[in-house]
Order: sequence, then C-alpha cells, then structure tokens
Amino acid sequence: MNQRQSHNLGFGAVFLCLTALDQWTKHLAVKFLMGSSPYVIWEGVFELFYSENTGAAFGMLKGRQTFFFLIALCVFGAILYAMAKLPVNRRFFPLRLCLTCIAAGAAGNLIDRVSQGYVVDFLYVKLIDFPIFNVADCYVTVATAAVIILFLWFYKDEEFDVLFPGRKERT
Repeated sequence: MNQRQSHNLGFGAVFLCLTALDQWTKHLAVKFLMGSSPYVIWEGVFELFYSENTGAAFGMLKGRQTFFFLIALCVFGAILYAMAKLPVNRRFFPLRLCLTCIAAGAAGNLIDRVSQGYVVDFLYVKLIDFPIFNVADCYVTVATAAVIILFLWFYKDEEFDVLFPGRKERT
C-alpha cells in the first residue's frame, strides 16, 4: 500500500466514524427527545430540542430533497477530486481533515434526507434563538470556517496549482 492509499484509508475511517457519530446522536434524539419537552442543559442558554427539518440551513428551501441530493453529490465530487490531487504531506493534513469533516456532515444529513425525507435537528442555542441544528451541521460549519482561515492565512495560492492544472500563470 502506498502513502496516498494509506492516507485515503485513514481519512475514509475518520469519515465513517464521524458519519456514524452523527447518525448515533440523531438516533438518540429520536429515541429520547421526540414527542417530549426540550431537555434543558443550561437554563435560557442551551437545550436539546427535537425538530424535523425538510429544508436547509434556517429552514430555507423546504421540501427540495432532489436539489439537496444533487448539491451533496457535487460536494462529494469536489472533495474526492481535491483529495486525489492534493499532495500527501503534513502541510495539507489540516485541509484534508476539514474536507473529510465537510463530507461527513453532508453524508450524515443526506442519509436523513434519503431515509426519512427530513433531517433530525436537536441542538438549540436558546440564548440567541439560533436555528436548531445537529452534529453534521457542526462538522460542516466548523470545517468550512477552518478552510476559509487556512486559505486566507496558511496556504499560498501557488500551492493549489495541483488542483487547477490549466490555470494561467500569475505575473
């Protein structure tokens, strides 16, 4: 097994574990929160509140399951392309980990959409009346923020020439 294959195997295992964790937490939410009052963790600040979301973030685009499926496929395709093209070295480990988290979050919510027609949400920040979310949403949000930070302050533009081989040279 070469270095790229072992790297991909490791990130595949992380992907499966993160996706399983998301599905397990949603299973617990269905089992213990569905049909009951919210479970208060910190009065007035944070609670576990069962919700079924047929839309995207903040409930947008309700009922557009085919659209979400196509978006998820595009996300998976872009991530697989990047993972195949990025150099296998320590410098790109943070980016690879972020991409794996984004893929796991997309997969976790896609599993819900395909199997149930909605996404199970249960984490509610009552203090700011933030929309209810789940573990997969956390993966996507935190990893996307980290990718932005990495692109702005860690990586140089020329390091991504491997992703876009036909790109014009900079002057």
